[in-house]
Amino acid sequence: MMNFFRNRLVVLGLVLLATVQQRMGLIAASPPPPPPPNSVNITVRTGQLPGDPPLFFREALPVDSAGRQIVPRLQLVLLHGQAFTSKTWEELGTLSLLASNGYQALALDLPGFGNSPDSESVKSDQSRVDLLKRFLESLGVRAPVLLSPSMSGHYALPFLQKHSAQLHGFVPIAPVGTRGITPQQYRDIQTPTLVIYGELDTNLGAQSHKNLIQLPHHTVVKLAGARHACYMDKPREFHRALLDFLSKLE
Repeated sequence: MMNFFRNRLVVLGLVLLATVQQRMGLIAASPPPPPPPNSVNITVRTGQLPGDPPLFFREALPVDSAGRQIVPRLQLVLLHGQAFTSKTWEELGTLSLLASNGYQALALDLPGFGNSPDSESVKSDQSRVDLLKRFLESLGVRAPVLLSPSMSGHYALPFLQKHSAQLHGFVPIAPVGTRGITPQQYRDIQTPTLVIYGELDTNLGAQSHKNLIQLPHHTVVKLAGARHACYMDKPREFHRALLDFLSKLE
């Protein structure tokens, strides 16, 4: 447990150092070019955040060629859909790919999925917002990009409405809950957004696309020949679109 918190302090220290240096003009505005994928060995670590409920997560951190942790270009938090868990992002190669391109990637098991137990404490929008807020604050995550497929929209969209200024970017992938936001509420959200959905997802994908394009700062990627879990059908195209979006946020 002590090693876990020591690692968290190292990561938080690197992020805070980068923020201070950027504000003081010690770091150039243009980010360094990403390292070639697979040029370093990336380790996906696991942890569990105590609380009600405890939250299991996986993490991949960027390292240099000597295997030393480096300041992440951005931090990403990846949620998951009804039929998946944080392990999906590890098996798909998303966590390692992000870390090999200089990003810190955190994927959590939402309550009742994977290794995170269910809890009666997350049955309202506000309680789910509070859960995400606790997760981010406890792990020292500042201004992340939040990725939210399908069912996880129950968590991500209420958080987006209340704390959009805390997000550096938003990547909805056919999420639930888009009909519960008014046109004015959409217009008030200034977070850069990448809307991704599958061409064959004519139900939730098409519906969420229609609603999410009301966000003022959005781009859309429709993955040809892909179903609802489009990132599973077209992982290469999905990863390419995600990395392209992230590079424009820096």
